Amino acid sequence: MINKMRPMHVVSADSHINEPFNLWIDRVQPKFRDRAPRVETFPEGDAWVMESALDPINFGSNCSAGLPQEDRKAWIRKEEVREGGYLPAPRLEDQDRDGVDAEIIYPTPRISNTLFWNNSDGEFHVDCIRAYNDWLSEFCSYAPDRLWGVAMIPNSSVAAAVAEFERATSLPGMRGAMLGQYPHGGEAISPEDDPLWAAAAAKKVPLSIHVGFATQAQGDKSRGKATGDMRFFDVPIRISQFISTGVFDRFPDIRLVLVEVDSGWMPYLKEQMDDRFLRGTAKEQAKLKRKPSDYFETNIATTFITDHYGVANRHKVGINQMMWSSDFPHGGSDWPNSKTSIDSQLDGVPEDERLKLLAGNAKALYNVD
Repeated sequence: MINKMRPMHVVSADSHINEPFNLWIDRVQPKFRDRAPRVETFPEGDAWVMESALDPINFGSNCSAGLPQEDRKAWIRKEEVREGGYLPAPRLEDQDRDGVDAEIIYPTPRISNTLFWNNSDGEFHVDCIRAYNDWLSEFCSYAPDRLWGVAMIPNSSVAAAVAEFERATSLPGMRGAMLGQYPHGGEAISPEDDPLWAAAAAKKVPLSIHVGFATQAQGDKSRGKATGDMRFFDVPIRISQFISTGVFDRFPDIRLVLVEVDSGWMPYLKEQMDDRFLRGTAKEQAKLKRKPSDYFETNIATTFITDHYGVANRHKVGINQMMWSSDFPHGGSDWPNSKTSIDSQLDGVPEDERLKLLAGNAKALYNVD
C-alpha cells in the first residue's frame, strides 16, 4: 500500500475506472455466478453482457482518453484497455503524467446504470453492488490519499440501501456514495427514503448523482442523444425533488453532488425556482424554510469538465460549489494534457478561486485536510 502525504493542488472530482472483466464472476455468491455481469466476445469486439441491458455494452469510449480522434472506436478487445483503468499502480502513473494529485472514482455509467435499472431480484442486485464496492475499496486502498472511492448504493429497498451505505462507506478508501434511483426504488422521492438521508447526514458522506438516474434500460434509444449531449437533462428534476420535499430542511448536513453535468445552467435554474416559489401562496412557501436558491449554496455541488460559461459565471453558480474533473479515462477527458485545458478555462481566474475550483472545494466536500 502507498500512502504518502502530498500537497493536493489538482483533484479530479469525477474520474472513472474500467471494471475488471472478472469482477463479478469472482465475487458474487456462487448461486449467482451464471448470471453475473461478464465480458463476451463478438465479431465487432468485446462487450459486457448484463441482465436488463438490451444490447451488449462495449467499452472503447470508456478508455479512449489520450487517443487521437482517428484511433477512437466504440468496439475494442479487452486487451486494449490500459492498465490504469483497473490496476492502482499504473493509475498513479497516469495521474502523475496528467499533473493530477487525486481523483474521485466512479464506475462506468452504462454499467452502473444497468445494475441500478429494473432490479426485480433484490438479492442479486445487492450482491452485484457489494461485489463492486468491495473491489473498489481494494483498488483505492492502494493509495487512499490519491484514490477516493464512491460506493454504489442499492435501490431495491431502503433497508438494503442503508445497510450497504453504512458498510461500504466504512471500507478503506471510500469517501462518497452514489444513487442510481431513490433507495426505495424508482424516480419519485418518498418520505420512506429518509433513513438514508439521515445516515448520510450523520456520517457527513456526500451523495452523488452521476449524470442522471437510471430511468431506462441500457440500449433504449427512445430519448435519442438527449442525455448524452445535454448531460444536465435529469438532475434539475432531482434538485427540485430534494428541495420541494424538504429533505435539506430535515437533514441540513446532506451534501448532494451533481456529477458530470457541468455548471453553467445552474444560475438559470436558481432564478426560475425562486421566481415560482415567490409567486406561490403563503401555504406553499411555508413548506420550505428558505427560498430554493439558498439550498444551492449550502447543499448542492457540481462538477465540470469543459464549461467556459460556467467558469465565467462562477459567482452566480457558486464559487464554493464548483469542482473541476478530468473524466479520465473516458473520451471526454483531455488526459494527458489537462493542464492545457485547465489554463484555458481558468484564464483570468484569481489564484484563490482557482485553488477552490481545482482542489479546495473537493477537499472540503470529502473532508480531506
